[in-house]
Amino acid sequence: MPSISARIPDQEAETLDEVAALLGEDRSTTIRRALAEGLSDLRVRVAVEQYQSGDVSVNRAARIAGVSLAEWLEIARERNLTSQLTPDDLEADAEAARDL
Repeated sequence: MPSISARIPDQEAETLDEVAALLGEDRSTTIRRALAEGLSDLRVRVAVEQYQSGDVSVNRAARIAGVSLAEWLEIARERNLTSQLTPDDLEADAEAARDL
């Protein structure tokens, strides 16, 4: 596992120690957990922004977010995102579903 180092303000170091204590973990474990959760949140945020601007499709947004298509649709529903699908897209999806 690669090692990284970062400088953080004293206040954030105190917060890190408080959270680590709440979780019953050491600093390193808490940092790894916070990084994983933060990166996941960032991926979803980027996917939401790009999807809402019409820059990416539903499938591409799901890939950017690192989730399945079903999970992406749930995220989109929770955030009240507007569909970027055209009526032609919906018809093509309906045809594909009928062929299954």
